[in-house]
Amino acid sequence: MRIAAHQVPEYRLDVESALRQLEAANPDVDLACFPEGYLQGYLTDRAVASEHAIDLRSEEFGKLLTRLESVRPALIFGLIERDGDRLYNTAVVVRAGKLLGSYRKRHLLDGEGCFAAGDSTPVFELDGTVFGINICFDLQFSDGIAELARQGATVVLCPCNNLMRRAVAAEYRELHHPIRQLRARESGVWIVSADVTGPADAERVCYGPTSVIDPSGKVVAQVPLLTEGRVVVEL
Repeated sequence: MRIAAHQVPEYRLDVESALRQLEAANPDVDLACFPEGYLQGYLTDRAVASEHAIDLRSEEFGKLLTRLESVRPALIFGLIERDGDRLYNTAVVVRAGKLLGSYRKRHLLDGEGCFAAGDSTPVFELDGTVFGINICFDLQFSDGIAELARQGATVVLCPCNNLMRRAVAAEYRELHHPIRQLRARESGVWIVSADVTGPADAERVCYGPTSVIDPSGKVVAQVPLLTEGRVVVEL
């Protein structure tokens, strides 16, 4: 199976641009992963997130799926989900316009108080490959990836959004890989991450990284920091 991870700007509150990128996913891969909060942007203000959240059972989301029917690769992308009166930081798995399932971020940062934490760790199967999902800060903890490995996952897709204030982003730009490399070695899985990149404004920037890490912890492919692009791995 060929997997791509995309490093793109954050399309904050620009669903149309995000959808056009999904529609343009290259047909030379079987699975394409996009960042955390990809559809509406990484929204953590309760009022803004609530206004733009989407119910996965709604007609609105059904129309979005219809637009993705002709996209060849299966897609993983982040969005802000509404379920009743709760909001979730969610990643969905979509293939040929069908929702195959979703994963809700389990480990939340202090600034993500508008979200409820997910309570399940599902696995998915595509063309014989079993995979699971972690979302960004989940990678700081070993429990999620360990549970996916116990369920037979050989690869973990990680939508991320490391858009930070510039001083913090500079501090962390070289720290993401060591954490992911440790997770890969612990559970013997491939880790494929997709992040946003570029400056959001004068105060905030995201360097990435979008990369592929093998089960030994080696970084085998990476999109250069502050550069739009994709990495592809064949498993």
